[in-house]
Amino acid sequence: MHLSSRLLKFNEPETLKMAKLGRELRAQGLDITDLSLGEPDFDTPKHIKKAAINAIKDNWSHYPPVAGYLDLREAICYKFKRDNELEYKPENILVSAGAKQSIANLVMAVIQEGDEVIIPTPYWVTYSEIVKLADGQVKLVQTTLETGYKITPQQLEEAITPATKLFMFSSPCNPTGAVYTKEELAGLAEVFKRHPQVLIMADEIYEYINYVGQHESLAQFDDLKDRVIIINGLSKGFAMTGYRLGYLAASAEITKACEKIQGQFTSGTNSITQRAAIEALRHDLRPTEQMVKEFKKRRKKVLKTVRDIPGMECFEPDGAFYLFPKVTSFFGKRAGETIINNADDLCMYLLEEGHVSTVTGRAFGNPECIRLSFANSSENLEKGLKKIKEALSKLQ
Repeated sequence: MHLSSRLLKFNEPETLKMAKLGRELRAQGLDITDLSLGEPDFDTPKHIKKAAINAIKDNWSHYPPVAGYLDLREAICYKFKRDNELEYKPENILVSAGAKQSIANLVMAVIQEGDEVIIPTPYWVTYSEIVKLADGQVKLVQTTLETGYKITPQQLEEAITPATKLFMFSSPCNPTGAVYTKEELAGLAEVFKRHPQVLIMADEIYEYINYVGQHESLAQFDDLKDRVIIINGLSKGFAMTGYRLGYLAASAEITKACEKIQGQFTSGTNSITQRAAIEALRHDLRPTEQMVKEFKKRRKKVLKTVRDIPGMECFEPDGAFYLFPKVTSFFGKRAGETIINNADDLCMYLLEEGHVSTVTGRAFGNPECIRLSFANSSENLEKGLKKIKEALSKLQ
């Protein structure tokens, strides 16, 4: 069979790969603790589930509009006004089958061969691969533990060239949990104002999972708003990963272009999910707030445990639900015939020896780290970290 060469341009997401390996070992009878996937372990709030059930009873079972039901897009506009003081109209909103599709729609709509896309590292694994799929050129800008894993205005200015078409970033960030302040975003905004050809994708999927205060968006700067494309969705903040609903907010021109792309792939998003989403966005946020409080408790406990492991150097996340410890102190060590040359080796060692699934930092653009998710029960987190500590103690 002769498959398309397109498949050679990008890689399988490491997050999904490690989760799959974990499931395979679990099927063999091994007790695998999953600290790889970024999925809240909470159930979808009852009022949202009730809305989905009612939608089935009320026969919301026909093809929905490609862009999403009008009243859902109005609910998204309501959410932007309530939470972010941003004014959007339904024509600025496109609803998709998950935020990943929203990102793919955007990149496919605006990037063509030769266009340059700037991505500060660490970054979510799919950004670079979607750019490659669209024949764009990925330009990674390295951030460091010392700078809080955030790009500086100087770095941004130096990275932009006449070929730069798009800048992609997330705040709160997956995998580091870094959160940009209003002042930091203002500094980046001044750079973008000098380069009007650059569009900005702001991935805000972890907006509600913020431990340090109010969420800030680049779209708040009026001079930039028409060039900012906000990506968001329901998976993280409402524990609705399986419902598959994301959305973008952008200028009407970009939104219409993304709708044209989506119309040839999936058409409209699941009708039942859309009805449930209206309830999620317009009503009670207390379950989300309670979930974030629990994540904050876990963060404190997990961070202390990881920092107590000799050789782990860890940044305190301000948002999301990950730790991204630096693990270079383990490179070159061995246990029996197993040698740890890099973060990939360490993750496989932790899976095979410690029976804990993690994700290599290489997948996120930083080969010095690994990602640990604390979107798991306190019991599983305690068990998983204990197994990690024991496995690492065997390395000499």
